[in-house]
Amino acid sequence: DVQLQASGGGLVQAGGSLRLSCAASGFTFDDYAIGWFRQAPGKEREGVSCISSSDGSTYYADSVKGRFTISRDNDNITVYLQMSSLKPEDTAVYYCAREAGRNCGGGYVYWGQGTQVTVSS
Repeated sequence: DVQLQASGGGLVQAGGSLRLSCAASGFTFDDYAIGWFRQAPGKEREGVSCISSSDGSTYYADSVKGRFTISRDNDNITVYLQMSSLKPEDTAVYYCAREAGRNCGGGYVYWGQGTQVTVSS
């Protein structure tokens, strides 16, 4: 079974940093792009970032550009989201998901359980 497990969330003050991890299993990790999404209470789900498996291309929502960095470790079958200069508006449940193929933008097929990130002002 395909599994994606997000972890690393927590409570942090504005301006602080957190690193989220997405541990994958049940598929050939090198063959798929992985993305991060978030959903705050009362708001729609928002795509945050994605990293391809074909050439390591990365994509970021405008709201996080320059503050968040996505990376993947194919040896450890994990995708990371380094979040810096956090703002209260970054507060949400963060999810990782697997794309249908190697590149971002093809459509997400599998979703993992989320991890809560809370940024206090």
